[in-house]
Amino acid sequence: MVVPSDNPPGVAARRELAVRAALARRPLTDDQPLAALLDLDGVQRTAGALHAAFDAVAAPGQRVLHTLAVKACSLVPVLRLLDGLGVGCEVASPGELALARAAGVAADRVVLDSPAKTPSELAQALALGVALNADNPQELDRLDALRAEAPAHGPLGLRVNPQLGGGSIDAMSTATATSKFGVALRDEGARDWVLRAFLDRPWLTRLHCHVGSQGVPLDRMAAGVRATYELAEEINAAAGRPQVDTIDIGGGLPVNFASDAVDPTFTHYAALLRRTVPGLFDGRYGLVTEFGRALLAKSGLILARVEYTKSAGGRPIAITHAGAQVAVRTAFVPESWPLRIAAYDAAGTPKVGPRVRQDVAGPCCFAGDLTARDRPLP
Repeated sequence: MVVPSDNPPGVAARRELAVRAALARRPLTDDQPLAALLDLDGVQRTAGALHAAFDAVAAPGQRVLHTLAVKACSLVPVLRLLDGLGVGCEVASPGELALARAAGVAADRVVLDSPAKTPSELAQALALGVALNADNPQELDRLDALRAEAPAHGPLGLRVNPQLGGGSIDAMSTATATSKFGVALRDEGARDWVLRAFLDRPWLTRLHCHVGSQGVPLDRMAAGVRATYELAEEINAAAGRPQVDTIDIGGGLPVNFASDAVDPTFTHYAALLRRTVPGLFDGRYGLVTEFGRALLAKSGLILARVEYTKSAGGRPIAITHAGAQVAVRTAFVPESWPLRIAAYDAAGTPKVGPRVRQDVAGPCCFAGDLTARDRPLP
């Protein structure tokens, strides 16, 4: 039995054992100089910690659906594993929806979010019965027409942007004043439009926000959830009934890439939400979460063979087979997406000796294909 824990002990020791065991099976060859390892027990622990964190703050019997943002790990076996651990799929493209279906994830455990859904994507989602969050007024107009041909469908909602500001990474900030996502609530007339859109569409039963992402402070994430909850309360008061029955709070819990420590934790975030939005946990609303890297970042490892070492301008360079093709954000925005790198010998034993400042390069044909710059490594 794996006990849920936000910060399980022995992660480094397990990783060293896994590297040695993997290299003993010689997975790195000329034809396959790259391999990825996933700690399944670690994934199970993290999923358990997520469930435990929200179980601790939710009302008895409150509906809570946790989903994985499939963009974080689009591997069918991993999606199937997480589905078995009670974590469904949040998808944002036809390809991601196909992956969720290939993994056997039931329609009532799939949520479709995308700012650019085509009419055929919308029609497919309605026919399959997955939950769907519309992004904008024009998409709602399309749904008005398509629903006539699909009277039976899954839950339908609307994504809103509380416009609370960004975080430390502009490209990952989804709640700025000019973000491309959702209905911008602080724009003139927008809140009144949302209210009318719900009152005119009794089948619209969900609100969705996604303020969090890497670099966004937790208090801003919680403030976004509070703003969405307050909007749901306003809609339900105007409707005279609990029309909005589910609030999708998105995901985006930041990850500490610098060490094995899990910081922040699901427990910390759930407790913050309980303090910030107590009404969210009184049992009147179902909840949906859409966490991604926070579920998997601490359980993955990529092994890459060092093919050559060289020097240029006095800078040592290690040429490896892991670069932008597996760490695209690290290659293009290294200051925001640093990765830990360790050096092992052919048997999987950590290398020792004097540390040399060096670049660690990948195989892609552009100069910025680096996973580390001027990094001291043995």
